[in-house]
Amino acid sequence: MMNLDDKTIRKYLITRLASLPNKPKAIIEELRVHNGNAIADVVAVHKYAHCYEIKGDTDAVRRILVQRRFYDLAFRRITLVTTSRHLNNALHLAPEHWGIMVASESRGGVAIRYVRHASRNPLYDTRVALMTLWKSELLQVALPILPQKLDKLNRAELTDLLAVSLGPGSLCEKIGDRLADRSSYAENLLTI
Repeated sequence: MMNLDDKTIRKYLITRLASLPNKPKAIIEELRVHNGNAIADVVAVHKYAHCYEIKGDTDAVRRILVQRRFYDLAFRRITLVTTSRHLNNALHLAPEHWGIMVASESRGGVAIRYVRHASRNPLYDTRVALMTLWKSELLQVALPILPQKLDKLNRAELTDLLAVSLGPGSLCEKIGDRLADRSSYAENLLTI
């Protein structure tokens, strides 16, 4: 019998995400959000960043009570990936807009199926989402639309300026683009 821990589920989740017909631009592991107050296990970047939080057999699903305060502000969509052992707790504890997936052993591997699809997060805050970006990435977003001298501003000031200058939809896409670029850059470094 296979141990359905975070590491095992993560491997199969990433494989599943990478094989979707509409492949993500990037798949990022261990993304720090809300100035490091939380770390998203897996983030798939399509037009926007979709967070996947993994809770294996030995994990405590109740930890999402703390994590969701940060994820709900930083991501347009969130999905909890867990096991059948934790499904009842997941259904009870995860907000209605969170998706829920269940991982189970299947033919020597792991099958992951949806119990509930994620819906648009009503608590999403572009300012918090922008804080997932590094200052250099914020400057890349800002420079084409805000020609004034920006390099003297700190991350919080850049975030505030961008949040009032661009609409949430546009910012969501620009955040996704920067995260995808970061992921591509990191992959290129690994191949050198």
